[in-house]
Amino acid sequence: MITLENVSKSYSTGAPALNNVSIQIDEGEFVFIVGDSGSGKSTFIRLLLRELLPTSGKIVVNGNDVARLKRRQIPKFRRNIGVVFQDFRLLKDRNVYENVAFAQRVIQVSSKEIKKNVPSMLSIVGLAGKYKAKPRQLSGGEQQRVALARALVNNPPILLADEPTGNLDPKNSWEIMKLLEEINEKGTTVVVVTHNREIVNAMKKRVVTMNKGVIVSDEKEGSYIDEN
Repeated sequence: MITLENVSKSYSTGAPALNNVSIQIDEGEFVFIVGDSGSGKSTFIRLLLRELLPTSGKIVVNGNDVARLKRRQIPKFRRNIGVVFQDFRLLKDRNVYENVAFAQRVIQVSSKEIKKNVPSMLSIVGLAGKYKAKPRQLSGGEQQRVALARALVNNPPILLADEPTGNLDPKNSWEIMKLLEEINEKGTTVVVVTHNREIVNAMKKRVVTMNKGVIVSDEKEGSYIDEN
């Protein structure tokens, strides 16, 4: 589902953000990407989304050679990748239903399908009763659930979660991780970038540890080991 071959990414400021990274993530895997700030995790995510191009090496995501995509192909490519961020990125002036429906309207899903898909997705994330609420009326955990529903409503084969529990308390963090696990069990490939040591160590998933732009460990049932 995701392959990086000898990928490096250098910014004009100097040291490479990624340095000769090779990794394969198979369909249906659940992978944590961990490491200190500056280890290259965010660059990794941005490369997968084709927000950045690699300085060298090859990236293939869902069968697409990312560097070869034409500009007009990028929106369609990104529709197959759900993304959840630490800061939720919800439309503040729209209610929960409209925030999730927005992802479907962008790809011109019919109104009839939207009326069926959005309530179904809100039910999965436990927010069926809050569809009329605006983001400001929701807790942080609820806002992240809306973001998750929006990321998943188009049934993407890949979900990228960049620090999805970064702004949440422990209880809500665990609830979001349980949702991600359930989504993964239904077949979605899930990649989670996180600093949350407790969650990583408890969940016993594949753990890829990065340090200064290189992968220093890749364990099938790994833990978050401090590299310093």
